[in-house]
Amino acid sequence: MPCHNQQLNNVNSGQEHPMKQVRFANNNNNSSSSSSSSDVAAVLSNSEPSDATKQTDIPDNLGPQLKLLPLNDQIRELQTIIRDKTTSRGDFVFCADRLIRLVVEEGLNQLPYSECTVTTPTGYKYEGVKFERGNCGVSIMRSGEAMEQGLRDCCRSIRIGKILIQSDEETQKAKVFYAKFPPDVYRRKVLLMYPILSTGNTVIEAVRVLIEHGVQPRHIILLSLFSTPHGAKSIIQEFPDITILTTEVHPVAPTHFGQRYFGTD
Repeated sequence: MPCHNQQLNNVNSGQEHPMKQVRFANNNNNSSSSSSSSDVAAVLSNSEPSDATKQTDIPDNLGPQLKLLPLNDQIRELQTIIRDKTTSRGDFVFCADRLIRLVVEEGLNQLPYSECTVTTPTGYKYEGVKFERGNCGVSIMRSGEAMEQGLRDCCRSIRIGKILIQSDEETQKAKVFYAKFPPDVYRRKVLLMYPILSTGNTVIEAVRVLIEHGVQPRHIILLSLFSTPHGAKSIIQEFPDITILTTEVHPVAPTHFGQRYFGTD
């Protein structure tokens, strides 16, 4: 299967955060349960509706804040390998890195850009675009650190902050143990990295810390690989302006991800 380095085209300067070719949760209360495609809106822009993912149990009324990568056989296979308990750790890390790269690429596609003109080696003037400065990454330790390299592979000089949050095993209440961000994080767009959204409690606490440091929720893009309906709903209900980008919404999330990736299982 060929390697896939997804880079979506975006030349619509009328939008601060272009959303081409990204699926989003349907906010129409369709009572029909015979068709799973009723839970997902058609792919935006030029994509065909048939590319929509057949997700189950996606919460209604989440609107365009919940975005899903367009599903194809490549992404589906990567999801399958990551979920398979017989997958070797080497294959697990390899496939996880590929899926992370796809999510990171699309996350970058949501950042603002400006038009520019460059001159080619033949002297031709080319009308293009360039991303605006003022972006950073923040990983929620420890599993979020698995996504840092994927971001650095795309943005070599990007600054990355860290936040450590642990949940009480009995109460599931999240507690912040460590946080370090760029000093001007309040002026930046933040790519918040956390691969698995289960209850959403950890992310909610992380966003609260970012808000305490002056970051506006509308400037936060949460990059995730897998999400449960409950996790996505909890986050968006708490912060309606945040953007969640993931590959799949499913009632059962691969919560073993961090242990398998770092070899601590």
